[in-house]
Amino acid sequence: MPWPERIICMTEETVETLYLLGEQDRIAGISGFTVRPPEARKEKPKVSAFTSAKIPKILDLEPDLVLGFSDLQADIAAELIKEGVEVYVLNHRTVQGILRMIRTVGRLVDAKDKAEDLALGYEQKISDIKAITDTWEHKPQVYFEEWYNPIISGIGWVSELIEIAGGVDCYADNAKHQGGKDRIVADPLEVVAKQPDIIIGSWCGKKFHPSKVGERSGWQGVPAVLNGEVYEIKSAYILQPGPAAITDGLDQIFEITSKWHANNA
Repeated sequence: MPWPERIICMTEETVETLYLLGEQDRIAGISGFTVRPPEARKEKPKVSAFTSAKIPKILDLEPDLVLGFSDLQADIAAELIKEGVEVYVLNHRTVQGILRMIRTVGRLVDAKDKAEDLALGYEQKISDIKAITDTWEHKPQVYFEEWYNPIISGIGWVSELIEIAGGVDCYADNAKHQGGKDRIVADPLEVVAKQPDIIIGSWCGKKFHPSKVGERSGWQGVPAVLNGEVYEIKSAYILQPGPAAITDGLDQIFEITSKWHANNA
């Protein structure tokens, strides 16, 4: 067969994409961090984490393609390549990058038309939301927290989704940095100085507690805290650069910003 039939997906977003394309039967193994779609965890062997992988188990599955993500999986990719495995490493960190990833995965599995339809549907959704938020005269300052110790903010695609949803990302300048260490906010009071109208937390692997944000030293007077505009979006919906971010993630951000706008227009 000219198209790959046994694919290992070392991150969740390619798993979700293949399921959305109806090509899930090609998946031979997945990341242990995969939660979307939920059936993938039941149906597929788990062969990797994020920066590590069970190389012998992957080889036993005899993949004809392994899909990876970013420089963080470069060492895994190199080891698999040395074993003669075909590896394709994506590096999508923006909304356009997510859409390009969907189209690329579609081409790799002979599902170009289905992938194009999926991507076009997401582009239309984004356009429809922007048509609404572009009319807002007043837009909320939004602080999105990816981690708390140290504080990290400004992840690329999330920053863009905040803007699409009518917000102004307090740390949009950080979006140009790939690594989390380059997006560290050294002084928590710097966030206070920005006076965000909305705070959204999404900590990978750990629950964000909105009610506890006001307990941070000096944060009591932040508008978001004073007005009860502190929210959690679960990491599965927003921290993976894949379909979930453009569907559930964007929907939740837009719901939050729309509520703020209705109260402050």
